[in-house]
Order: sequence, then C-alpha cells, then structure tokens
Amino acid sequence: MAIVRPFRCIRPAKEFAGRIAALPYDVYSRSEAKQEVEREPLSFLRIDRAETNFDDDVDTYDERVYKKAKELLENMIKDGYFITDNDECYYVYELVMDGRAQTGLVACASIDDYLNNVIKKHENTREDKEIDRIKHVDICNAQTGPIFLAYRSQQTINEIIDKVKKEEPLYYFTSTDGIGHHVWRIADGEKINVIQKCFDGIREIYIADGHHRAASAVKVGLKRRGDNPGYTGNEEFNFFLSVLFPHDQLMILPYNRTVADLNGYTEEEFLKKVEVNFVVTKLGKEPYTPKEKGEIGMLLNGYWYSLKAKDIIRCSNDPVKSLDVSILQDYLLEPVLGIKDPRRDKRIDFIGGIRGLKELERRTSKDMKVAFSMYPTSIEELFAVSDAGKLMPPKSTWFEPKLRSGLFIHALS
Repeated sequence: MAIVRPFRCIRPAKEFAGRIAALPYDVYSRSEAKQEVEREPLSFLRIDRAETNFDDDVDTYDERVYKKAKELLENMIKDGYFITDNDECYYVYELVMDGRAQTGLVACASIDDYLNNVIKKHENTREDKEIDRIKHVDICNAQTGPIFLAYRSQQTINEIIDKVKKEEPLYYFTSTDGIGHHVWRIADGEKINVIQKCFDGIREIYIADGHHRAASAVKVGLKRRGDNPGYTGNEEFNFFLSVLFPHDQLMILPYNRTVADLNGYTEEEFLKKVEVNFVVTKLGKEPYTPKEKGEIGMLLNGYWYSLKAKDIIRCSNDPVKSLDVSILQDYLLEPVLGIKDPRRDKRIDFIGGIRGLKELERRTSKDMKVAFSMYPTSIEELFAVSDAGKLMPPKSTWFEPKLRSGLFIHALS
C-alpha cells in the first residue's frame, strides 16, 4: 500500500506563477541558467541554481550558494511572491504539449515507501549529484522540485480529477516553450479521503524521472530522523514532493545516440559488422524514425538506414536485455564500436528525443560520425524493469513535457 498524502503548499501568487515556474535545475548548464535568470529575474532557477547570483569563479557547490538559495526563497515568501495555503490539500497539475494533455496529482510520497521498494526505481544515482540536492533541500528546509512518479491508472482517481478540472483553476498559463500549465486545488475532505484510500490499495509506484531528487529527499529525511530520535513518522521530513501520473497518460520520447568514430573500421567494414546481428536496409537522405520495437534508425555519411534486430537477439525474456537501447548497446555499440561503458565513454553522446532527428543530422555533420534514432521505451517496459528489481541502461527514457519547479514547494518543518 502506498502512502500519498496532501500537504500545506507554498506556491506562487497567481500573478507571478508563469514567471516563476522554471524547467528542472538539471536541464541547464551554468551559463544557460545564468542567461535564463537574466531573461526572467523571477525565474525559480535563481533559487534552484543559486550560483547564478555569483561570479563564475564561485564554485557551483560552494556553501554560500546554498545559503543564498535559502535567503532568496525566504525573501520571496516575505515579499508576497509566494503564498502558503492554510490547509493540507492535493493539487491537480495538467501539462499540455502540442494539443496533448497529461494530468497528475501533486502530493507528498513517503520516504518509507521508497526504502521499502513500494516506490520502485529503474536507474542508478551518482553521489555527487545527490550531495548537491541534499544540501539544497536541507539548507532551504524545503523541497522545491517535484519527483515525477507513475502508477497504474485507477478509475476512481481519474473520475475525481476530471471533476476537479471543471472548476476554476488556480493557474492557467503558457510557458515560453509553448507548454500549457493548468493547476487546480483539491481541498474537499471527502475527495481527499477517497484519493488516500485509493492509494492505500496501490502496491507499486514508479519513479519515471527524478531519481537524484528522490534519493536526496530520502537522505535528508533520514538525516533529520537521526537528529530527532523521538520522531513520530508524521513530520514533514518523512515525505517528499511528487507529481503522480496514471501510466496511460504518459508519453516517453526516445533517447537517441551519436558516436564520434567507427572504431577504426571503414564504412564498408562497419556495415558488414552490423549485418551480423541486424538486417540492414539503406533508405536515403530523408530522416528516419523507427516504426516498431526492435528497429533502429542509423545515420551514416548523410544516408539513413533501417536496422532490424534479427530474431535470435530479440528473443530474450529478460526485461532489460529486451530493451531496444540494450540491443543496440549489446550487439552494436560494444562489440562493433568498442563502447563498453556508455556512462563514461567520451566517444558517445545522448540526444533527447525532444530535439528531433535534425539534431542527429547536425551532429554527424559537425563532430560525430554515426547516429542512431531509437524507438521509444514504453511505460510498460519501465514498469517491468522496475518490478524485476533491475536497472535500465543509461539514457533509456526521455519524458516530455518536463515538470516545472517553483509551482509547488513542500516545507520540511
């Protein structure tokens, strides 16, 4: 059973919501974050990436950066840019991209559910990235970026959310990237109780995006438990800010790959090596998106190819080995191109599907030799890997649209 509870939300005053809401902190480089804050001084990036307030010679992870984030957040609350709701509520958050909507429930999930594997993971985390968010959350005394969770769709929850969406929204704005953001509040006690009981009957929740934020929130909670040995389990630090989406509303885009060279092979030698495990069809110069699972698009020397994995390598029942990104890695990237560790190999780069195939063409004309367009991993595949207690290869999924930071803040005390 999953614990998903309402909370007292710190959120933007209505007139500032569209200006404050910001893409997640980790989609920007330092220079990009600084440019965004210069463009929009109210952007929550000013808090999420507080190094933007310092000269470039101040380290991103300097203690002063986290103290500045706390100061900025407290000042924006004091100055009325943020308000705090009096009651514990759920919130409904709808994002609309290209006419397609996905709607999630904003709530707090339990760190115990994370520790007990009710909340399932599919990705490893890096300690350096965790430490950054641990310091940010602990010093700010607040979680400012929600974790993107998924659950198997429940009709009762869907019906309640559909009714709430017919009410007047708290926020209704379009961000500069064209994404619509609509927010409603659920304050009715009966609706809250029904939603909580529905989640009581859900045995698995999945991290779709935000593994580092989740791990950091949990470690801050455990630290505070250690500092407060008489804790009851109901304190806010026992929970972390989340947006939970039913699985049938989510869209996963592919995570494409580019490689800098052919590992010493000529083009002809390389294609012969690829043909050992794939049926290779030369298509032409029009960008090519794979049409089905088991097919990979390849761009080489200005021409697109279809690579269809042969049956002998598609028959695995292992939920990780059967992923298209695993097939590419295990039967082409490693044995042919010599990329044994895609996390560390400098010859490979990963291109989020939102950037399109034109980006693959640009990179192969600039600094890369070959590119691969992937068929997207499905949410069912993500669930299967997580249920098996396994991990996906790096850069297996790209979720769009991205949740905004700064719309919902969860104070830890």
